[in-house]
Amino acid sequence: MYSAACVDLALSYDMAGEAGPGAVHGAAGNAACGDAVRIGLVVDDERIATARHRSFACPHATAAAELACRLAEGRTVLDGARIGAGELDARIAPPAAARACTALAADALHAALAAAAAQLRLDAEPGRVVVAMSGGVDSAVALTKALEAGVAPVGVTLRLWVDPEAPHAERACCSPDAVRAARRTCHALGVPHLAVDLRDAFRRTVVDDFVAAHAGGRTPNPCVRCNGAFRFAAIAEVADRLGAGRLVTGHYARVQRRAGTALVARGADPDKDQSYMLASVPAEILERCWFPLGGQTKAETRAQAHAAGLAAASARESQEVCFAGGGDHRALVERLGGAGPAGDIVDVTGHVLGRHAGLHRFTPGQRRGLGLGGGAPAYVLRTEVATGRVVVGSRAELARTSVRVAPGRMYVAAGRVQAKLRYRQAAVWATVTPLAGGGFDLDLDEPVEGVAPGQAAVLYDGDAVVGAGTIE
Repeated sequence: MYSAACVDLALSYDMAGEAGPGAVHGAAGNAACGDAVRIGLVVDDERIATARHRSFACPHATAAAELACRLAEGRTVLDGARIGAGELDARIAPPAAARACTALAADALHAALAAAAAQLRLDAEPGRVVVAMSGGVDSAVALTKALEAGVAPVGVTLRLWVDPEAPHAERACCSPDAVRAARRTCHALGVPHLAVDLRDAFRRTVVDDFVAAHAGGRTPNPCVRCNGAFRFAAIAEVADRLGAGRLVTGHYARVQRRAGTALVARGADPDKDQSYMLASVPAEILERCWFPLGGQTKAETRAQAHAAGLAAASARESQEVCFAGGGDHRALVERLGGAGPAGDIVDVTGHVLGRHAGLHRFTPGQRRGLGLGGGAPAYVLRTEVATGRVVVGSRAELARTSVRVAPGRMYVAAGRVQAKLRYRQAAVWATVTPLAGGGFDLDLDEPVEGVAPGQAAVLYDGDAVVGAGTIE
């Protein structure tokens, strides 16, 4: 049942106990079997001086924790970040059913390494880059391109909050499974990997804002806020601590410079272009970014992943609202206390057509889910927080030719732009008029349907994003 290596390690306990004063710790547990592993590290400068474990687990998990500590002690934190479940499995040789036990020890070790890395402040190292790893195919190929470029990459995954009641939480790009997949990809290529636990900060910064916007009758885009105000700033902070000058991600976008300012620009693949989602990433961070997939298509990325033998080559696409985990984001909003007021569904004259259970379930342009029965098609025109009403009308009444964007900012001067008002909508030509208090008005050359307060307005001059903000 147990290999000789497993028994010897589990019984030796040479590395069992407390690491001592000043130690940082990481823990992992398996609720199904009750196993728990806690690993402590004492770091002197950047080297792991002491590694110890406390394991209340089966012999496989205990042996893996013992081995993880033996391998980590004496290494630098970044070198220790090359240790993973694959190496533990190779040395312990557990049966397939027990590999979850060695993975538990690896999770505990990497939680401790992340805590240690949070205290580092390494000198800048020429050629060192941080590669944002999601566990998917795009970041995996971006990592291979970094290696091909001759730089020294460190893979970093942000562990973000995911709805615990989501039906497919494990498929989210920031789930524990995604973290492990990213770690496996890095280790298969000989690259150190760190996972940074930002669940609480993400919940406060992105999820709570998403919920509050829905409660206020708006239609937020959490991906724009996540990238612009959270994710890239977090990765840049990790890069600074590790002495890495550049940030590498698998986004389908490019960087252009105009008037001394770094601007995000469209990727070459129009079906995968992610410049809209990156529109509010600060210029000082864009200056450090390299998007190696920006000049290619998704099909080319898949082909490169298969040619490189990457396990992520067939990975599924993550959900757009990642923290909803494939579930109904409206149900999530309700559980988190963001349900908008219930009220009447009315036409433009105020005639009552029906009732609804909450404003958060409606967005301009919506046709389905109104519960109005037969008759002419009705579309949501707007929601009114003060009255709790959902106003519906014909498709023609959806059209808008003027839009106010506040808050909003022009990154470089531009009078005529192409304005994109939702991620999946085509851009339309518009004239920009800056507002004295910040933001801008857009006069659209042609009507746009379903313009929604809370969505991002992203302005393009050619391929470059020259301004962005939130539709008021």
